[in-house]
Amino acid sequence: MSTVGTTARRGAGLLATVLNVIGIVIVLILVLHIVLTLLDANPANGLTGFFAEWAAALNLGLGNLFTPANPKISVTMNYGVAAIIWLAVTTIVVRLVRRIS
Repeated sequence: MSTVGTTARRGAGLLATVLNVIGIVIVLILVLHIVLTLLDANPANGLTGFFAEWAAALNLGLGNLFTPANPKISVTMNYGVAAIIWLAVTTIVVRLVRRIS
């Protein structure tokens, strides 16, 4: 019986780690998009486009939550809020998975 419990705890720990890594990667994509925007990275560049596309897909529909006149401020606010939400949700889910184990 203890072997099953140990295996379940290891599985839950592994799941928590995987979820944490996924959440952090999403937050990094959003933050890198913000940084590249603030630094006036060339939007035609492949790397910049990669982060812009993924950030748009992961922004939780918040891409136009705030509509200030300055596009840099708009990206910072909208994608920043999405990054904060992703970080908070990731933290909560990882803690719950670890607590369950």
